[in-house]
Formats: sequence, structure tokens, C-alpha cells
Amino acid sequence: MLAMRGVALSYETVREWCLKFGQTYANGLPHKSPRPGDTWHLDEVFLKINGRLHYLWRAVDQDGDVLDILVQSHRNKKAAKKFFRKLLKRLRYVPRMMITDKLRSYSAAKAEVMPSVEHCQHKDQNNRAENSHQPARLRELVMRRFKSAGHAQRFLSAFGIITSYFRVGRHLYRASGYREVMKARLVLWQEVICVGAAAH
Repeated sequence: MLAMRGVALSYETVREWCLKFGQTYANGLPHKSPRPGDTWHLDEVFLKINGRLHYLWRAVDQDGDVLDILVQSHRNKKAAKKFFRKLLKRLRYVPRMMITDKLRSYSAAKAEVMPSVEHCQHKDQNNRAENSHQPARLRELVMRRFKSAGHAQRFLSAFGIITSYFRVGRHLYRASGYREVMKARLVLWQEVICVGAAAH
């Protein structure tokens, strides 16, 4: 698109743009979007970074929109509590239901951080969260793995939110409805990037 307009730039320029503006834009989307759903799907997958095992914790709502991600070196109760607190601080509301796999850390952490929330632990019901990892996995392959836990956190916290914002469930809409949804999201995106540009 830039080449068509006579703009020539390197991959390094695009990378620098992403580092400078990506997180600002990702942070602006939730503030301008309607409040996410009241059912949270949580899941974690492993990431191998410099030979060490890390875990990518991810939460999505019932519509598949990414709520937040966190890269950690453990998959225990302490790590789950940290992720829950990060979600609550970012979203500023408590969900009605939480759906996870059968990892015991979720139950132990929920009992302390969100005791009133209904908790469903069933692998088959958590496909929404598991499927949301696929774009990150593809990007990990393209980037030939992440260089550090900090690099993965910085990149994925922006990439996950922005990618899910533009990955509208095409199968849920007729063609006209899909165009309307995408048109509305592009209008909101324009607002977000203008705010981000003004801040810099």
C-alpha cells in the first residue's frame, strides 16, 4: 500500500513504528470500544525462549476479543493470581463466569481473587481461548521465535489486542452485516490512531 503511493521504507522502519505506536494504539482500543463480555475464557500455552520454558497466559471474552495477555515463567497459583489482578486492573469489572481448562492453579487463584465468579472447568468449552493463540503462534514462526520474555510481552500485548479487533467472526454475519461491522471498527481505529499521534 505504501509502495503504491511512492513511499519506500525498510522493515526496520516498520519495526520502530510498531515499537513506538503499537502499545499506545492497543491501549486506546478498549477505552473506545463497548465493554467486553461478562464471560472470560482463559488459557495458557508454552513458549520456548532462549531454551527456557515460559507460558503465555491469554484471556478472551465470549465473542473472541482478546482481553489481555501475560508472559510468565511459571504456571502455578501465584502466576494465575498475577494474571487475574492484571485483568481486573485493566478491565475494571468482574466477570459473571470464567471458563478454563482443568489446571488447578485457576481454582486456587480464583478462590482468593474472584471468589464470587462462577467457574467452569471443561476442556471442550474453552476452545475459544485455545483458538485465539493461533495468530500468535503463526507470528512466532515468522519472527523465528521471540528473543526474550520482555520482547514477547511487548510484542504480543499490542499484537493480540489489535489483531483480534480486526478478526471479526466472518461466519457470524451476512456480507452486508460484516461490511457494516468492519466499517464501524475502521472508524473507531481512525479515532484511536489520531489520539495516539496527538500524544506524540
